[in-house]
Amino acid sequence: MASGAVAGCLGALLGLGGGVFLVPFLNAWFGLDFKTAAAISLVTVIATSSAVSAGKAGRNLINLRLGMLLEVASAAGGVAGGITVAHLSDTTLERGFGVVTALIAVLMLTRLERRNVILDTTVDPGQLGGRFHDDESGGDVVYRVRRLPVALGISFIAGNVSAAFGIGGGILKVPVLTAWCGVPMRVSAATSSLMIGVTAVASVPIQYANGYINPPLAAAAVLGVLIGSRAGLWFGARARAKWLKLLMALVLVFVSIIYLRRTL
Repeated sequence: MASGAVAGCLGALLGLGGGVFLVPFLNAWFGLDFKTAAAISLVTVIATSSAVSAGKAGRNLINLRLGMLLEVASAAGGVAGGITVAHLSDTTLERGFGVVTALIAVLMLTRLERRNVILDTTVDPGQLGGRFHDDESGGDVVYRVRRLPVALGISFIAGNVSAAFGIGGGILKVPVLTAWCGVPMRVSAATSSLMIGVTAVASVPIQYANGYINPPLAAAAVLGVLIGSRAGLWFGARARAKWLKLLMALVLVFVSIIYLRRTL
């Protein structure tokens, strides 16, 4: 429950789903094999997504049109990942987990001082863009979505990664949407929180059928996630986007070091 609370807090803050913390805890410290830890984490991702999406609804931070478009690719990737994960060894999964988290951490560190907002509120955001009230600038801002094919491709990969590693897929979607597709950090995190739940729903039944989900442990972790998500929503509303990016990068570096040391 305690690890679920921390995972829920990180998931609400960064749109990652929290699995980036929960999977290493269950695997490295609790002694569960990687596939079981990832499957339990996917169950908590659904809880995090539900709690965060409900908490951020009505603030224009969730871009529903963009999220549902990208979710088509993510769900397809989640189904593909749920099928292929049974044929991969734990060592391969752990090594891939470490490499992916390291690369994304570097990407986030290159974007600490950049913000994807247009202060001129008269600008047309386009079909998939949007506008919201930005607490940092104290006014309404506009953003446009760029490089949509890149976002779709990464969403498919994110769905596959989500099913294989149990990390919700937001670990790829949030940095890519922020760094390459012109979406502000807060919008990326909120929209990702919505999408990761749908992606997880696509792959959890397959994981359960394969016998990887431990129901009592999953239930305990979900209870912790629901508590932690409320704390994450509170902190996220008050933190600067720069510090959220830095926190994401630090979490990813920490997890990457753990898994690369275990497998190399």
